[in-house]
Amino acid sequence: MVAGCVIADECALAVSAKRMWKVSCSGDAMLKACTGSFDAVDVEGDGGPGSITTLTLSAAAAAAAGCSVVRSRVLARDDAALVLRNEVLEGSKVSGQLKSQVTEVKLEAAGDDACVAKFKVEYERLDGGGALTAEDQAELIGGYLALMKIVETYLVANPAEYA
Repeated sequence: MVAGCVIADECALAVSAKRMWKVSCSGDAMLKACTGSFDAVDVEGDGGPGSITTLTLSAAAAAAAGCSVVRSRVLARDDAALVLRNEVLEGSKVSGQLKSQVTEVKLEAAGDDACVAKFKVEYERLDGGGALTAEDQAELIGGYLALMKIVETYLVANPAEYA
């Protein structure tokens, strides 16, 4: 779907892949785990392919992200493999430079109470140019990594939640 460039990164998380998945795939759980980051999380659909998620950012998060709303469409969701693939429809400072943006996160178990979140962002620039600057790439993937760290912090502080 996206022809162009790919950014990949990963981060270790001190919670199980199962718990991270439960939050990542639920608008209500995401809103609860990310209090202070989102004012609302709305999901149109059942959370599977074709569903549209709209994240309304808090004022502080909007200032950092350069937008107040992030919208995405689920392209694929594999509950067995813990892989979620989305097309970003709207949002972020960098998105204004992009014709298309597809994200993928895969959660891999790394012990009983740990996992690794592997991210991939595929994008194509509006101007047809090559890769974004290193700074823009870091900002683009960094937002996804930061979100996972926020969820991790919540789950570590609340070990019974989403167990």
